[in-house]
Amino acid sequence: MHCAVLRIALAMAISAACASAQQIIPVGPPHDSGESVTAVYEGWFPNPGGTFSMLFGYFNQNFKQEPDIPLGPDNRIEPGGPDQGQPTHFLTRRRWGLFTITVPADFGDRKLTWSITANGKQTQIPARLDPLWLLSPFKDASNNTPPFIAFSEQGPFIRGPHGQSISLSARLSDPVTLMLWVADDANVAPGAATPKTPPVTVSWSKFRGAGSVIFSPNKPAVEKMDFRGPEGAAFTGKATTTVRFDEPGEYVLHVVVNDWSGEGGHGFQCCWSNAQVKVSVK
Repeated sequence: MHCAVLRIALAMAISAACASAQQIIPVGPPHDSGESVTAVYEGWFPNPGGTFSMLFGYFNQNFKQEPDIPLGPDNRIEPGGPDQGQPTHFLTRRRWGLFTITVPADFGDRKLTWSITANGKQTQIPARLDPLWLLSPFKDASNNTPPFIAFSEQGPFIRGPHGQSISLSARLSDPVTLMLWVADDANVAPGAATPKTPPVTVSWSKFRGAGSVIFSPNKPAVEKMDFRGPEGAAFTGKATTTVRFDEPGEYVLHVVVNDWSGEGGHGFQCCWSNAQVKVSVK
């Protein structure tokens, strides 16, 4: 019994050491602004058909500054970029698994590199299909799975970091109503307390766009609703918010739905779901 525990602890320590050796996020004294933004490579997972998805987030070392860094020399993913779906607006602190990049089945030992220059400070992170970085974002060891997201009661309901997106048009003078239907298995780890209703949280943020975006609120309450959700759903609900823009242009809004495991799944890379809304503001 003790030997088994020791073996598990040793394996976890070795894995953590290898992960730390591959990816180190520099952390300095706290500053409200003027600091760097570091890309974070969360890991990879296989897709049906043989392709692979690489999952990325970031760490903004500023406590208050949210830089807007356009696609180009200061915000690029190469080769194949600079635009590979990454954000151009960076919220404060750690943001987990916001977008994926799909690479072909024969990607092999090649790599992608995300470079970000913020406040004159450049950081880079390489991404490879290293076996140490294999993820299981659709089911964790306790059989917990990510919540489902849909933009209508009829679906489609999608879950996991891949996400889905819709496109809208808006007038600058008019607020836009954003409605999200969610469903979850309400599954928890053995021995953990049963989550309160609702067992999911919704959080909206600006992902891309030149102007300011104001959500009312950015973390809307999830109201329990009875509708025909995906198979296995123990909870179904709906969250509604509105958004305003202060200048015309093309925007991308991001929404993440977390279950009881919280942001980043407490570091275990499961279980949350992403979605995006592209808004053309006239």
